[in-house]
Amino acid sequence: MRPAPAVRSAPPSPGAVMARATRENFPVASRLLPRNTRRHLLAIYGFARLVDDIGDEAAGDRVALLDWLEGEVDRTYAGTPTHPLMQRLVPTVRRFQIPRQPFDRLIAANRQDQEVRTYASFDDLVAYCELSANPVGHLVLYVLGAATPKRMALSDSVCTGLQLVEHWQDVAEDLARRRVYLPQEDLERFGCPVEGLGASRPSRAFRRLMAFEVGRAGTILDEGAPLARDLGGRAGFAVAAFVAGGRSALGAIARAGYDVLSVRPRPSRARRAWTLVRTLAGLRSSHRPASTSGNSR
Repeated sequence: MRPAPAVRSAPPSPGAVMARATRENFPVASRLLPRNTRRHLLAIYGFARLVDDIGDEAAGDRVALLDWLEGEVDRTYAGTPTHPLMQRLVPTVRRFQIPRQPFDRLIAANRQDQEVRTYASFDDLVAYCELSANPVGHLVLYVLGAATPKRMALSDSVCTGLQLVEHWQDVAEDLARRRVYLPQEDLERFGCPVEGLGASRPSRAFRRLMAFEVGRAGTILDEGAPLARDLGGRAGFAVAAFVAGGRSALGAIARAGYDVLSVRPRPSRARRAWTLVRTLAGLRSSHRPASTSGNSR
């Protein structure tokens, strides 16, 4: 097992990590779910937030901190973690017999963030989402007792779609961290040099690029939306709310004229609520059996 890092590279405190829960676009522990389920999902959230904070915010040697966190995963499965957030995770891992692969993939995503600043193709970006976003959906399904291959595949579409939504909202913020998630092949296709991403106002070419990326993210979200119907109940409603949240965020980008450089477009509560109603209605209508005509042959 890996030792704890030096003090100069101390991991974030539990309070600092969990304080961000209320600011998340797509919170894992939805209040739509039962309290006991939320408790376990908050343990999952604590890990996901901890690894992201280390990868994005921590001072000092982030690679050393990620090494330490990998050791904490070892200790979690042995029942002896040292960090309070990892200690909270032990009962969840044990109760739901969660394999460690999703935790390892989230750590791998943040290792990749320390080295990879751009993505050549959209396929490369999707492969990154398979590390940075999709494991969270798998962990949630384990807690819900619903981790089947079919549901995991649908969850992957939801999680990848939501990750793309956040990337498209955060183009300027990511650039400040010297990261560009817009695929290089798309920047070239639409005539958008990387240098132009630092402009205070978007060019016409950039707006066309973002319209294309918004449409593509929406399609991926649509592919995963049937997970809500498949799960049903409060869990299904929560998934529908995630999908609706992603759709409403994409709509906000479109209404802003695809300007994500000077502003970070956010949907209003009314827009989110209306999009949820439409999402639920769409799921119900797509599940209805085809009507039969009286003129049978």
